Amino acid sequence: MTYASTPVPGPHPPVPGRVLRSPIGLAHAVTALLGVVIVADLLIVAASLNMRALMGRVASGGTVDYDEGELSRADYAMAGSTVLYGVALLATAVVFIIWFHRVRQNAEVFAPGALSRSPGWAIACWFIPLANLWIPRSIAADLLWAAQPEPHGRVPRHQGLLNAWWGAWVWTLLFDRYASNTYDKAQGVDAVRDAAGLVTVSAGCDVLAAVLAILFVRRLTAAQHEKALTGPATPVL
Repeated sequence: MTYASTPVPGPHPPVPGRVLRSPIGLAHAVTALLGVVIVADLLIVAASLNMRALMGRVASGGTVDYDEGELSRADYAMAGSTVLYGVALLATAVVFIIWFHRVRQNAEVFAPGALSRSPGWAIACWFIPLANLWIPRSIAADLLWAAQPEPHGRVPRHQGLLNAWWGAWVWTLLFDRYASNTYDKAQGVDAVRDAAGLVTVSAGCDVLAAVLAILFVRRLTAAQHEKALTGPATPVL
């Protein structure tokens, strides 16, 4: 669905040169891709638990319970699930940023000139080291504020969801780097077993962050859609 640029009576005056564009299709794409990320995370959990169990048997002296083929299969499972996760994450990031920019452009129609950063920041903010740990969250908070039925309300709807998602995402980003580096550098049976446990926890945290991201995308998209129906534009197919 797109939104016509012909203004109708409503509480939000039209903004010259700006048109509302529906984020619903992009939101569905982001949701589907995040689902693929979750599947990849679960495969990583299974692969790392298998590796941890295998290393546990070796550490306990049960070397007769496995062969080189089993160890190779465990390595391939770890590597394959990681590659799948990387591809899914890259695709998700691209579509998510496009969606994020779309809803930021819509917010300019809902609250012209009232947001702290221009629409271009909705793309650029993700590529600035360190600053990408808080600037996107600040923009997302502005988007929630602009999507409210009454934008001058003190506390935007879904603020708690935003905080939960962002906290889970930042924690997962940092912990995943630690877990991955630990696993890559692990030498010896005990070290690999412990590192595989860290990878399991990291993937589990990523599942939580992905679920919260899905909820945030759906809630913000729905809020903008609802406001568009009663705001400066009428929906058309």
